[in-house]
Amino acid sequence: MTLDELRDKIDNIDDALLKLYNERMELVHQVGEVKNTTGAPIYRPEREQSILNRLKSQNKGKLTDAAIDALFLEMFAVARNLELPEGVAYLGPEASFTHQAAESKFGAMSAYLPISSIPGIFREVKKGTAKFGVIPIENSSNGIVSDTINCLDEYDLKIIAEVCIDVHLAFATVSDDIKKITKIYSKDIAFGQCRKFLQDLGLDEIEHIPVESTVKAAKLALKDETAAALCPAVAAKLNNLPIRFNNVEDDSNNRTRFFIISDFENAASGNDKTSLLVRLSNEPGSLVNFLNDFEEAHVNLTKIKSHIVEGKSIFFIEFHGHKDDAHIKPILEKHKDEIKVLGSYVKEIDDI
Repeated sequence: MTLDELRDKIDNIDDALLKLYNERMELVHQVGEVKNTTGAPIYRPEREQSILNRLKSQNKGKLTDAAIDALFLEMFAVARNLELPEGVAYLGPEASFTHQAAESKFGAMSAYLPISSIPGIFREVKKGTAKFGVIPIENSSNGIVSDTINCLDEYDLKIIAEVCIDVHLAFATVSDDIKKITKIYSKDIAFGQCRKFLQDLGLDEIEHIPVESTVKAAKLALKDETAAALCPAVAAKLNNLPIRFNNVEDDSNNRTRFFIISDFENAASGNDKTSLLVRLSNEPGSLVNFLNDFEEAHVNLTKIKSHIVEGKSIFFIEFHGHKDDAHIKPILEKHKDEIKVLGSYVKEIDDI
């Protein structure tokens, strides 16, 4: 087959895809009309995940699972925004890791609202300025994010999804000579995550200047030939800041997990995870007795973290399963005075 013949075939397939996309959007529009009459949310993570799982299970072509996710998640986002553009608040600024996590779920077409603090994201979702909020919950190197736990305790919003992304940092500077660099900008925790790299290049003893975000670090480094930034590669590219070294973090498996919050609850998907906040009485054996109920019901607890809120200890607990599962509901009912159910959502990972 000649090149022109191959291109003609591709053009014909593109024409067919366009027709099918429009047919799908028309059906999505009809679904949206039904949802508008019932007040059901446009975004249903468990429904989208079931579609992706079905497509991957029957895939016999060259598309990888990651490629299927990329293609169809973007199509889902286009469909949602045709029906009802809904704001997505995230821990900004643009090009932050939280922004990347948000785009991985909501696509490039969604209306994004960068917010400078985690409490600010919760406030805007509670007020309805944004339908969804994307916030970090934990990092594999730095642990649980306290502000997120505090806000989950304070606000009556629900976790509707989780996202996990790999955290890679670049060393970026306009300087052609590393020896001329006298200062490095970054978020405070990034310096610790790149300690070995900085030592190897003899940059561990120059001035390290913590700023609110790695994106701001890139902007500051762009203005100063004696400065550099530790920042995501996308932030450096967005600001036209040359990248000298990629993936400079000490731990190549450095990952951050994010929650998506909103004002509704998910139906069960068959592959769920549930997050709780638990306040137990200050009596010997109270935690053991609480956990024994889960063991007896054969519920797989994946995380137990203690946390201090207003001087009192609470537990952040996660397990496999949906809050409405038959073997889980009795436990939650038994301890309803001690438990705040934060949400049940499609499980993306076991743990980071």
